[in-house]
Amino acid sequence: MYSYEDRIRAVRLYTKLGKCTGATIRQLGYPTKNALKSWHREYEQGGNLRVGHVRSRSKYSAEQKRVAVEHYLNHDRFLAGTRKALGYPCRDTLAAWVHELLPETRRKVVGKAQAVLLPREAKQAAVIELCTRQVSAQTIAQKLGVTRPTLYKWKNQLLGREVPTSMKRHNDPPPAPERAELELQVESLRRDIRQLQLEHDLLKKANELLKKDLGVDLQLLTNREKALLVDALRQTYELSVLIVELDLARSSYFYHQARLRGPDKYADARLAMTDVFELNRKRAVNPS
Repeated sequence: MYSYEDRIRAVRLYTKLGKCTGATIRQLGYPTKNALKSWHREYEQGGNLRVGHVRSRSKYSAEQKRVAVEHYLNHDRFLAGTRKALGYPCRDTLAAWVHELLPETRRKVVGKAQAVLLPREAKQAAVIELCTRQVSAQTIAQKLGVTRPTLYKWKNQLLGREVPTSMKRHNDPPPAPERAELELQVESLRRDIRQLQLEHDLLKKANELLKKDLGVDLQLLTNREKALLVDALRQTYELSVLIVELDLARSSYFYHQARLRGPDKYADARLAMTDVFELNRKRAVNPS
């Protein structure tokens, strides 16, 4: 049931947006596509809308509505999946039913999800969790405030479309001819995950130790900074893996490691210069 104000607001916005039903419904959260077009036809033909409330007639029963909403809630909140499984209703009608029965889900269902800007490090962590997951992809996506398609999009960007999305083992082994291919895919996925984990850890350490942005290009770091990262992660990764990933010469790493750990022969000179600077500052503040 919609009031006159609700209907006229929808018609005016529909006209303002160039008669785009999707954009209008996303912005208002109501009505269905057919109802919006019907209101617009009435407005064009009569120059106005009927005053009062108008209840849209539905060809679906209350029981069908309840079954559809329950299926939506119990199957990853996937509009298209519910319609495919039940054979009804259209996407917009189902969204309207969900809004009607569960008003708190309004901003989560209608239209496209709002873009969530996350640093590369967070996306890498999400993809690692997706591919090695112990929970559903939907649970991971909800924890980050994104949709499942967004999560899979990150996986495709970081690992490629050909990489499978899960390393979970199934109880029923595949036939022998397929087993070898599956094992190759799993091993390839493990290599990709290890590489992604390495990049993730390097970016995280660069942020912690060097106060660099999470999106920093590791190749642009100085050799001294790279040596610091190598030292911080040598307990987790092999030295050869770290220096190759950072494009750091082995000799350069050991040179900077020695300088970082060895005595500072210029320490006394720097201390003396600091004392002189402090003395001059005090004289400038208090000339007497």
